[in-house]
Amino acid sequence: MSTATAALSKPRIKRNDRVKVIAGKDKGSEGRVLRVLPDAGRAIVEGINFTKKHTKPNPQRQVKGGILEKEAAIRIENLQVICSDCGRPSRIGRKRLEDGTGVRYCKHCNAILG
Repeated sequence: MSTATAALSKPRIKRNDRVKVIAGKDKGSEGRVLRVLPDAGRAIVEGINFTKKHTKPNPQRQVKGGILEKEAAIRIENLQVICSDCGRPSRIGRKRLEDGTGVRYCKHCNAILG
């Protein structure tokens, strides 16, 4: 899937999902999704993909100067959701239940993800 179509499709991860990084400099690390940016096809994950930002001191806003480290966005294609039942990173599918609600499920153990 190209990046243009990946950004337009609905992301399969949501806020507060536990995810594992499957590609990039942080490959193998796990974290919790803080924010999803569906238009950009990216997500911000807790404790992953830190960048450094140099800030000037601003006494009016009580901001100290220096180098801040903060999480940057990572591409959604490089993340895999960790199933809460089987505990493994797995692919996510979508299905519709009998009552008409759509849910996400783990393709390993068929458990419904919250």
